[in-house]
Amino acid sequence: MRPQVTSTEAHCIGTPRAFSSSIDRRLNTLVRHLVAPSLLLDSQIRNDIMSASPTSGFHADSVFAHIDRAPEDPILGVTVAYNKDPSPIKLNLGVGAYRTEEGKPLVLNVVRQAEQQLVNDRSRVKEYLPIVGLADFNKLSAKLILGADSPAVQENRVTTVQCLSGTGSLRVGGEFLARHYHQLTIYIPLPTWGNHPKVFTLAGLSVKTYRYYDPATRGLNFQGLLEDLGSAPSGAIVLLHACAHNPTGVDPTIQQWEQIRQLMRSKSLLPFFDSAYQGFASGSLDADAQPVRMFVADGGECLVAQSYAKNMGLYGERVGALSIVCKTADVASRVESQLKLVIRPMYSNPPIHGASIVATILKDRDMYNEWTIELKEMADRIISMRQKLFDALRARGTPGDWSHIIKQIGMFTFTGLNSEQVAFMTREYHIYMTSDGRISMAGLSSKTVPHLADAIHAAVTRVV
Repeated sequence: MRPQVTSTEAHCIGTPRAFSSSIDRRLNTLVRHLVAPSLLLDSQIRNDIMSASPTSGFHADSVFAHIDRAPEDPILGVTVAYNKDPSPIKLNLGVGAYRTEEGKPLVLNVVRQAEQQLVNDRSRVKEYLPIVGLADFNKLSAKLILGADSPAVQENRVTTVQCLSGTGSLRVGGEFLARHYHQLTIYIPLPTWGNHPKVFTLAGLSVKTYRYYDPATRGLNFQGLLEDLGSAPSGAIVLLHACAHNPTGVDPTIQQWEQIRQLMRSKSLLPFFDSAYQGFASGSLDADAQPVRMFVADGGECLVAQSYAKNMGLYGERVGALSIVCKTADVASRVESQLKLVIRPMYSNPPIHGASIVATILKDRDMYNEWTIELKEMADRIISMRQKLFDALRARGTPGDWSHIIKQIGMFTFTGLNSEQVAFMTREYHIYMTSDGRISMAGLSSKTVPHLADAIHAAVTRVV
């Protein structure tokens, strides 16, 4: 009879040597009970028994041995390379995360206040949230992006679900559309955030692009945008950056937004807004939400993914929301029921802490006002970094027109540097950025601007 493996031995399966030793001991014991004592002196018999040990296959190749090492994420991989660099002058301008003048991560004062308030509330528990998340958070998030006086909000035509930051909101929205929308093609701007194509493809949508950026002017290719959306099939989904386009920092004007809205509505194109930087671009929450509100004001339907990573500095809390604006309250209710069926098998329900911080701030007038002040300070510092970098390049007589640095908006600047120039700056100046020449202005400070300007000047004059 084959001996039963105990729970202790089963636990050792992950460590073949320990498991083998345990089995060997059990077999020795078994042999002592079943074999004549004289035979125990025969080492050949003992070896034969041991050679039949069920552990013999544990030293074979892993069942995953065929797997290739995946490349680093093109954005997060920049930080991996930066961390390995021992240089004291290294500078990370890759990942979009705000830094202070001292180059340190910032936790907003109002966030600390909210957290302290939550900690002191002894009535709070750690129970699961509903599938759709924290109710106050959802209601307040919809009002923040759509406006408290939005007819869509007042008429309950909006369903909002708490998701895992902006990325999770996009993914949930993408999967919902793949299941329930009649068009499975989504048009995304070229270029766009590197994660967009992967998120929507894996959600089940077919991804196509529309022209957005003009390398010649380092501005908006508005004519190309209108032509591409004009030739898109009726009903197609269109991804739009609500403000502070990532990676270019180039936004349409309000007049251009109105033309985009009219074209999209005339062709029944479905807008899907990615709002990652509300308030962080201009310093005004209302100004940065204006494009979204224009599309909601005409009574049409749209989707909006929100993130609180940047504007509240809640990067690691993964706080976001997906709002779907519908024609009627009844449709919104049915849409929410289907969103639950997307979320439940994906992550069941969202985390409570970050959403509670956001809700605490948004529903308290004093805390909300303090947040808007801190938010504007962050936005203003980034704007000042743009001016300092532009002035530094002009002072050095760096070839080219660098006015796009102060014309672009938000966290990122699309410098216009090519991949060879980027590699040169990393190699010679220990400055890290994505290979397309995108830099995070939030990673700059008054102290590091001269170093960056020197590197850009050298790259432009020495590397074609």
